[in-house]
Amino acid sequence: MAGRILVIEDDDRLAEYVGHGFAESNYTVDRASNGRDGLFLATDSEYDVVILDRMLPGMDGLSVLKAIRAAGVATPVICLSALGTTDDRIEGLTAGADDYLGKPFSFAELLARVQALQRRGPGGAQPVQSMLRCADLELDRLSRQVRRGGRKIVLQPREFRLLEYLMMHSGEVVTRTMLLEAVWDYHFDPGTHVIDVHISRLRRKIDDGEAQPLLHTVRGAGYRLAPE
Repeated sequence: MAGRILVIEDDDRLAEYVGHGFAESNYTVDRASNGRDGLFLATDSEYDVVILDRMLPGMDGLSVLKAIRAAGVATPVICLSALGTTDDRIEGLTAGADDYLGKPFSFAELLARVQALQRRGPGGAQPVQSMLRCADLELDRLSRQVRRGGRKIVLQPREFRLLEYLMMHSGEVVTRTMLLEAVWDYHFDPGTHVIDVHISRLRRKIDDGEAQPLLHTVRGAGYRLAPE
């Protein structure tokens, strides 16, 4: 899907983290660190979605949002804010936001909301699967057992969660940012090799001795679980 995103956020660390996450998912990202610059970019260029913080220097987020809509720009806008009461959300949506996400938030959820706005279509809820499969690899989410070709694989809790997430996205490239948030609940890059270590251990357990490897590293992008 991908596309072009404008992030209007004055927190440098948060903006860098969000921008990195979108870039990993093949989005082009522009960033403004204050309300006035954000308004200029939002009304001067075309974006698929605008990510707008409410608390901004120079011009607050709601004023920016109202000015964007007054200029006739219909680009979907997601408001980000530490102000997360019902009244705050209503105020943001009434001002013209298409969605409202409270801080702190998960990047995976933000990405899902961006993609939902891009689709702009009705969706149906998918039933929760208790058994996940990729080729001859099976993971039972209820009994928490993993087997490959009938061979039982013993995993530590973190390894199980890692494999579960990869199997939920079987065939897709899963980025490091997605894994950090979904498996470790990190909303920042710890600057360690924690993912590499766990991926290496998991690969040994599910692929060693097998004719067909399933866990692949996609250089510069992340990882993919697929029978390639």
